[in-house]
Amino acid sequence: MTALSTAATADALVRLGLTTPAVALRPAFAGPPVAGPAIPVTHLGSVDVILEVIEDAAPGSILVVDNGGRLDEACVGDLLTLEAQLAGFAAIVIFGLHRDSSQLTDIGLPVWSLGAFARGPIRVPPTGSAMRFAVVDGHPVRPGDWVVADDDGVVFVRSADWETVRESASTIIATEVAQAERMAAGSSLREQIGFSEYLAIRSGRPGYSLREHLAARGGAIET
Repeated sequence: MTALSTAATADALVRLGLTTPAVALRPAFAGPPVAGPAIPVTHLGSVDVILEVIEDAAPGSILVVDNGGRLDEACVGDLLTLEAQLAGFAAIVIFGLHRDSSQLTDIGLPVWSLGAFARGPIRVPPTGSAMRFAVVDGHPVRPGDWVVADDDGVVFVRSADWETVRESASTIIATEVAQAERMAAGSSLREQIGFSEYLAIRSGRPGYSLREHLAARGGAIET
């Protein structure tokens, strides 16, 4: 399967008329794109809830930790990352902060977050079972929803939409790769998308958009 980018996934969601929950989380270190089903959990100040969801997660899943976007504590460090790696997780996404940045780079399991912070939680957490749900920057993430993450951030896709979105994103990637190859051979993007034709049509139809023009010609939505 073609490695999906967040850009192509977001464009596919737009093309399909679906919501586009893209979040500007940053990778702890650069690496290739990852995609996998979400294992969400709401962090309340203690690692026990994270360990609980790690306990029974399928390999290849992506751990999504909702720490409410807090900037006064880190909720994932080297030991939790190692534990997730040993359990077969593909990555960790944190709506909050991480720590132990150097160790995370050495471990190699991809981590996305709002940034790094030295101190862990000091609040007293309530007791109880893990809340297997997350809200990331206002976007609900449920078990089985799909996560696509790369150096541009993170995009979430509802499980029911995943196959359709994946196919559309793969088509967009193939189109853009072909466009880039033709540009390298000397054919400008304006030539490829018939930009002069677009301008001529728009002069008689002021509401005619470039997006509509590209869709009619089979080009990528965003170029």
